[in-house]
Amino acid sequence: MTQGRPLLNRRLTDFGTTIFAEMSALAVRTGSINLGQGFPDTDGPEAIREAAVRAVRAGHGNQYPPGPGVPELRAAVAEHQQRHHGLAYDPDTEVLVTTGATEAVAASLLALLEPGDEVIALEPYYDSYAACIAMAGGTRVPVTLRPHEGAFRLDLDELRAAVTPRTRLILLNTPHNPTGTVLSREELAAIAALACERDLLVVTDEVYEHLVFEGEHIPLASFPGMRERVVTISSAGKTFSLTGWKIGWITASPELVTAVRSAKQFLTYVSGGPFQYAVAEALRLPGSYFDELRADLRAKRDLLSEGLAEAGFDVYRPAGTYFVTVDIRPLGAEDGFAFCRALPERCGVVAVPNAVFYDHRAQGAPFVRFAFCKRTDVLTEAVTRLKGLRGA
Repeated sequence: MTQGRPLLNRRLTDFGTTIFAEMSALAVRTGSINLGQGFPDTDGPEAIREAAVRAVRAGHGNQYPPGPGVPELRAAVAEHQQRHHGLAYDPDTEVLVTTGATEAVAASLLALLEPGDEVIALEPYYDSYAACIAMAGGTRVPVTLRPHEGAFRLDLDELRAAVTPRTRLILLNTPHNPTGTVLSREELAAIAALACERDLLVVTDEVYEHLVFEGEHIPLASFPGMRERVVTISSAGKTFSLTGWKIGWITASPELVTAVRSAKQFLTYVSGGPFQYAVAEALRLPGSYFDELRADLRAKRDLLSEGLAEAGFDVYRPAGTYFVTVDIRPLGAEDGFAFCRALPERCGVVAVPNAVFYDHRAQGAPFVRFAFCKRTDVLTEAVTRLKGLRGA
C-alpha cells in the first residue's frame, strides 16, 4: 500500500491470474493431458516456418518494421479478405497489423471508448474482453448465449433490449469461443440492422474464420451499412497453428484504422517483424491448405465429442472453433470450477470451467470447455481416460 491506496488500478481488481494459467500449471503439476488452453501441440506448415527463418537471415524485419505493419503483410491481408470474403480493402489505409488479436481488441476498445460508454458482449466471452473494456473505462453489458437444441443460441430480442442511449459498440465473436456457435446470416443481418438503426460501432473477433464445420462464416462487414462501422479482427495463430508468433490484424475504414492505430502505437508500437513476412506467405497458401485444416479439425472434433458423450457428458458439438462445451450435470456435478480442479486427479485430463467467461456465473456454472486442437493420439488417450468417469 502507498498513499492509502492499493497498488493495482481498481479497474483491474476483478482480474487475477487467468484460468488458463491456473489450469495449465495444474496440468504440469499432475502430468495430465491439457485440453484446457487452446493452443495446438504441433507447429504450423514447415514452409511458413522456413519463410520466417529466411526473413531473419535476410534481415527482413529484424529492426522496427513500419508502424502499420510491413507492406507485404498488409497487401496479403487485403488479398485474403477479397479472395475469401469478397471484401475490398486498401492495404495502405485500411489494414493495421497488431500483436495478435488480443492487442487488436485492446487497441480497438481503448481507441473507440470513452469512460462510461457501454459495450455489449456476447456471454460467455473470451476473458480478455472484460479486462480490455475495464481498462478503457467502459461498462460491460453481457447478452447471454443460451443452450437450445444442442447449441448455444443468441436471443435477438435480448440483444435489442440491451441497447441503451449509452451503448457505444457491440463486441462480437463469431465463430464463438467458448461455445463453438457460428452466427447465421439471419442473425448477422439483424445485428447489422440494429447497429445501423442505433448508430453503433461493432468490433468483430473473427480469428476462427477458417475453422467452421457447419454453416458458413460471413464477416459482418459484408452487410449493408456496415463497411464504415465495423472493425474486423483476425490473426495467424489459429489458422496456421502458430499461436506464439502473435501476428494479428484489423481491417476497417481509414477513419477507424487511424483511430485504432492511435492507441496501438502506444502499446507494442510494432512486433514480430520477420514473422510478418512469413505470415504474408501463409495467407497466400492454396485453398487446399484451408480445406485440409478444416477437415482435420472436424475429425478431431468428432473424436472428442463422441468420447465425451460416451463418458456421460451432455455435449454441445461445436459448429466452429476448436473447443467443445459440455454439461457436467449428468455426471452428478454442478460446479464447473470444482469439477475442473478435481478432474486431473480423477482421470488425468485438464479442462476449463466456462463460468469464468460469464458475468452471470450461475449461468455458466455447469459447463466445461475442452480443446480438440491436439494430436489424434493425444485425444484418443484423453477419451480413454475420460470414459473412466462414468464408472466412477
